[in-house]
Amino acid sequence: MNIDKIKIHNWRSIPDIEIDFEDFMIFIGQNNSGKSNIISSLLFFFGNISHNDLDFHDNTTELFIEVTFTNLDDFDKNQFKKYLSADNKICVRKSAEKGGDVTYYGYLFSPQEDFLKEKSTSDKREDLEKTPLVDFLPKSGRLTKDIVRTAQEDYIKANKDSIQLDYELESTNFLGAKSVAKGIFGDVYFIPAVKSATDEFKTTGTTIFNQLFTQIISKMSEQNEHYKNARSQMLALTQILNKVNADGDENIDRPIEIKSLEQNLEEELKKWNTTIDIEITPPNIDDVLKVNTNIWVDDGKRTDIGRKGHGLQRSLIFALIKSWANYLKADRLAKAEEQNEEDKPKRKSSNSTYFLFEEPELFLHPQAQRELYNSLSVLAEANNQVVLCTHSSSFLDLEDYKSICIVSKESNKTTIKQFTAELFTSDEKTNFNLVYWLNPERSELFFASKVILVEGATDKTMIPILAQKIGEYKFQYSVVECGGKDSIKLYIKLLNCFKLPYVAVYDRDHQNYKDQNAKNSADTSSKNIEDEIDSTIGKSIILINDIEEEIGIVGKQDKNKPFVALQEVSSETFNLSDSLKEKIKKIYE
Repeated sequence: MNIDKIKIHNWRSIPDIEIDFEDFMIFIGQNNSGKSNIISSLLFFFGNISHNDLDFHDNTTELFIEVTFTNLDDFDKNQFKKYLSADNKICVRKSAEKGGDVTYYGYLFSPQEDFLKEKSTSDKREDLEKTPLVDFLPKSGRLTKDIVRTAQEDYIKANKDSIQLDYELESTNFLGAKSVAKGIFGDVYFIPAVKSATDEFKTTGTTIFNQLFTQIISKMSEQNEHYKNARSQMLALTQILNKVNADGDENIDRPIEIKSLEQNLEEELKKWNTTIDIEITPPNIDDVLKVNTNIWVDDGKRTDIGRKGHGLQRSLIFALIKSWANYLKADRLAKAEEQNEEDKPKRKSSNSTYFLFEEPELFLHPQAQRELYNSLSVLAEANNQVVLCTHSSSFLDLEDYKSICIVSKESNKTTIKQFTAELFTSDEKTNFNLVYWLNPERSELFFASKVILVEGATDKTMIPILAQKIGEYKFQYSVVECGGKDSIKLYIKLLNCFKLPYVAVYDRDHQNYKDQNAKNSADTSSKNIEDEIDSTIGKSIILINDIEEEIGIVGKQDKNKPFVALQEVSSETFNLSDSLKEKIKKIYE
């Protein structure tokens, strides 16, 4: 099953937010905006971390994390059948009170009629015989809450078409237990922003490598003949060394050296009237292998992991996670093929796997970041859910805008912006994707405090240079080349949905060398842009005809337009007109 939605209440910097989830979920935002708090809220829900008093937002006394799961398999549907909604989802809340306990509650369908509500129903016969439950109760004997609950369930089954139900939070504990076993909702793997590969490759504790290596050793012990022989030989050797054999009889083949050591010790302790028995316990060959296992990495120089650079260490961690995920998937498939349906053991936890990453781009160069992004995308497509927070545009794909959630902080409160509805028509989506693939760096628009949308390469080159010349340039603004005038409206649509401030800079395109049809077409494109602009977050700046004409280049330019324009403004005789200067100021205000 997968996370469909989470609701966070009073967790750290988050007073109240709701987030729709995709299989691949990407959180972006400025430093200290609350991205890590969203990740930690999930870790708290899944039981990977505990809470303390500092986790309560703004001195509140209660908090909760509520997660809605979808895509439940048959096991999950059966395990959580009490909580299934009409669309086969479940919603679970983990609550905590300051200084109090942590409790899980589930949402379930509750009858509107009081006599069918578990919490408000009496177990006194005289009260119940006045309700429609009377026909579902035993005719005599003492009534208990369990008997009454069974009668309620039987009544609901018999009258399911006429009963009105509310979907509400239960008053008792989730699945009837005060706490939920870790892993019941699936396996969670978390990689923080700074983590040593040496720690994750240890053969002790709960490290991923230890779990993976333990599973492999376990399979070896069952299937590998050399391994089984080594275990038998180790057991036989220890039996030879002890006083008695496996049957309890005296061991006549025991080495004289051990017997002599026992006799010498007994002689020294004669006055104590004691005997000495040196008993050798066979070692666990699994532990022997793990204790003596070292990981060496050869990238031209064979060393331990800790001596490698941070980038390689981080890549090793990601490789380990993917290997573990592949192993779990293959193991599950193998077990499913080996067993008949009726022979399959009932598992106690979900098969789901969640991977949570903080700043996976750390220590990786741009090309490696893009490769990792592709790997994580593939991981998400393989029935895993991947959640990450990042500062890198290499981990964003405008085509997957539904996966992007922008996190910001206002008045010390974390807020989010996302858009999960369909944004483009089929033709618009095709055009948008084609334009985007020409220049994937356009993803950086999500990180900008303001986006400057321009038509082409000349505008992208010249506008920042002119802004620098007049002292108006701002690093936090991003100039995005949209790949043509008609594509600007598509980017405006995207920015409107995420409520990101922008200014659309486009050409009037009424040059003297153009005929009337071309000018009419340009006017249509201009109108499409203006119609799309949301005046609360965006505006337009119109260049007379194009940027070249604005800076004083006369005539049609067909080749090397950015270079020609750059030459013009770099010359000692260049004079920036007052009208263009005013437009640049408005662009960067």
